[in-house]
Amino acid sequence: MADLNVDLGKFSLKNPVTTASGTFGYGFEYHQYYDIAQLGAVIVKGIRMTPSHGNPTPRVAEVTGGMLNAIGLQGPGVDKFLHDEHYMPFLRKVGATTIVNIWGTSMAEYGEVAAALDAESEGITALEINISCPNVKAGGVAFGTDPKLAAEVVATVRKNTRLPLITKLSPNVSNIPEFARAVEGAGSDVVSLINTITAMAIDIETRRFKIANKTGGFSGPALKPIAVRMVYEAANAVKIPVLGMGGIMCAEDAIEFLMAGAKAVSVGTANFVDPYAPVKIIEGIDRWLDAHGCTSVNDIIGVAGK
Repeated sequence: MADLNVDLGKFSLKNPVTTASGTFGYGFEYHQYYDIAQLGAVIVKGIRMTPSHGNPTPRVAEVTGGMLNAIGLQGPGVDKFLHDEHYMPFLRKVGATTIVNIWGTSMAEYGEVAAALDAESEGITALEINISCPNVKAGGVAFGTDPKLAAEVVATVRKNTRLPLITKLSPNVSNIPEFARAVEGAGSDVVSLINTITAMAIDIETRRFKIANKTGGFSGPALKPIAVRMVYEAANAVKIPVLGMGGIMCAEDAIEFLMAGAKAVSVGTANFVDPYAPVKIIEGIDRWLDAHGCTSVNDIIGVAGK
């Protein structure tokens, strides 16, 4: 068996396979199928200061090559997440490596969430900052589509926590390296990408949008070639580690991201197709490494084109 341990700078993972935020709930839902502590990490659904009820339904639609969602970052809020038995206390109990995705609608809220989690950080390995959120004070412009705003969010969170920071980049920009460098300079310890791509679907029989929000985030296997390209660009633009995601359905997909320069990967939409997908991908990576004479997963990270 190959060594699957990966080093992400401020922290390490037992293997390179994590779950993408928003596709795995808070771990409790999937633990009935297998021991989630065997995963590299569980990246939980986004947490803000107060509870969020999300967008009106319908919020999910199947489309060619993937799915469209506009859940609206529904979540319990930071206090319930930290203290309700189905959230952080459960993750501590089962020994899951936990990364908490955080978001807000203002700079101040990002800082407040980070500070609250920092104060009760037992069992929290890192924070993942979702910068694809609308800045309500700037007319709804997403923090992640302006490099200065993105850097400011990271700097604000950095001032409010000692935990390692992962910044999740939006693909809805023209220059991924610029954004990766901006958040690296502001204090991010890792960059993760890509988040979903803004998309739309229409039911031609009803002549209505397939989701109530009209637009939503597109994810799934059709996204993979775009995501691999962006991960490669980011990995070659910064010195900090990269966490890659976007359309990973099998071990071979994950290996492609690792070869593009990602130190670890996140499995997202595949969780809805097969709840065992992350475990199968871990096992598949191990088999591939053995079959190709690799003693460590690190032997293949960033090897594409070299």
